[in-house]
Amino acid sequence: MKNPVKQKLKNGQKTIGGFLQTLSPVAAEIMAQAGFDWLIVDLEHSPGDFANLQAQLQAMNGSGVVPFARAPWNDAVAIKRILDTGVMGVLVPYVNTREEAEAAVAACKYPPQGVRGVAGSPRAAGYTGNTMPYLNSANEETIVMIAVETLEAVANLDDILTVEGLDGIFIGPVDLASSMGYLGDPAQAEVQQTIAQIESKVFASDKFLGTLAATWDKARACFEKGYQWMAVTQDGATLVKASRQAVSNFRDDYGDG
Repeated sequence: MKNPVKQKLKNGQKTIGGFLQTLSPVAAEIMAQAGFDWLIVDLEHSPGDFANLQAQLQAMNGSGVVPFARAPWNDAVAIKRILDTGVMGVLVPYVNTREEAEAAVAACKYPPQGVRGVAGSPRAAGYTGNTMPYLNSANEETIVMIAVETLEAVANLDDILTVEGLDGIFIGPVDLASSMGYLGDPAQAEVQQTIAQIESKVFASDKFLGTLAATWDKARACFEKGYQWMAVTQDGATLVKASRQAVSNFRDDYGDG
């Protein structure tokens, strides 16, 4: 198991990817062929399950894209089952304390570094065909990210950033804004100031920083600041945007036809 995205992040390089939220292996296959560094299957904000996750990973085979998944929660059983499908990175949502960050890392690591259950039969280890090579490399090659999306997490960020085995921080701007009293509105000045505070602390640490951007201008601005992991598209949202734009173009030129 070799993870080229983890090596890029260690080298200080920038990476780009997108969320998969429609449960569609076809969408996963199409986006995998686009040339992204990674794709992240979302199990927090989609109705997907572990079997559907595995089907999407199978659709990515041969593309060279590195598969991630966002866990539904900071739950060791869910994270174990996610990793057994063969993902190379896990984003754990709603982590607010050092202890919670340590638990997220432990769930992603085999003993003695963690508590992940050991089995050679799942897809990750080639259904027993690659058991020991996988077991010997998984702890080092798997990327562990946690989401900072509350004021509690911001207050505890200094301690969170000292957690060994934690690779990166993901800023969830909409959840952060909502936790601050600005439901769904991260553009508020107070929210942006808090995001800047998070950025400053993460950039001074040995962790990488990631988020999502709705436009390329936003993504570029984040990259210029020092972000290394940027989600720039979502399969469902991108389809909505493209479809509405096509209809708008038609209506502007021809009205009702």
